[in-house]
Amino acid sequence: MLNLERLRTLDALARHGSVSGAADGLHVTTSAVSQQMAKLEREIGQQLLAKNGRGVRLTDAGRLLADHAARILSQVELAQADIEAQRGQAVGEVRIGAFPTAARGLLPATISALRGAHPELRVRAHELEPAEAVRQVVRGDLDLAVVLDWNNKRLPVPGGLARAQLLDDAADVAVPVDHPLARHTEVDLEDFADDEWVSWPEGEFCYEWLVFTLRSKGIEPRIAHTAEEHHTQLALISAGLGVCVTPRLGRGSVPEGVRLIPVRQKMLRHIYAIWRVDADRRPSIRAAVSALRSAAVSPA
Repeated sequence: MLNLERLRTLDALARHGSVSGAADGLHVTTSAVSQQMAKLEREIGQQLLAKNGRGVRLTDAGRLLADHAARILSQVELAQADIEAQRGQAVGEVRIGAFPTAARGLLPATISALRGAHPELRVRAHELEPAEAVRQVVRGDLDLAVVLDWNNKRLPVPGGLARAQLLDDAADVAVPVDHPLARHTEVDLEDFADDEWVSWPEGEFCYEWLVFTLRSKGIEPRIAHTAEEHHTQLALISAGLGVCVTPRLGRGSVPEGVRLIPVRQKMLRHIYAIWRVDADRRPSIRAAVSALRSAAVSPA
């Protein structure tokens, strides 16, 4: 009889492509992954892993069994969803990922509401950029993720995922208080063609959106500084080091020395939750989505 946990380890190896990646995804040590794979090889009497430089690769037998493992684990997920649905209660564990401003603006109220309404449900929260959160939902490392589209740029989301709209989040332009446009009630992005920008780090979805949006308006952005956190970006603005786009969700207090100006043609982030279709019947997923929607009515 094949051991389910060992099949789960093999599946993680196939999805992550390395022992360390599988260990991170399963929240275990690399030695635990190696031990599980050694036991699985003894169970089936075939070699599943082969050395590949400093890493490993799946053998033909390993790939064959990994394909079966993925289907078996999917059926287990469906079975768990059906059992949970029959019981009709949100129990067990639900793992939620969210990008930073959603983690700050939505998750505290969401987790608090779930804890109060469903005491047998354990919630695990993780702050992740949207693209990584999508990958982890697809892989099964997360049950649910809060991600976003900009109004003029979509986040690539593969098939097999369900979604629920949470809110539309407007963004403003932040400028130093002594900026020539600081007293304007509305601005256009074209007004900042000659300014230096503070942005998210290169490679992130919102960085790509900013560059795409400015170029679509004939502006070649001069990005002087990058920072993950909006509070860090606003601190740079307060010091007179550029301008930035700052969404309202999770923004919190604005430092002295910064003026926020609405944009005439609104820049909106469409924020939504995603989860695997095969988990759609789980009461824990439905409870989490409901709590997120309630938190989105009056976000922090």
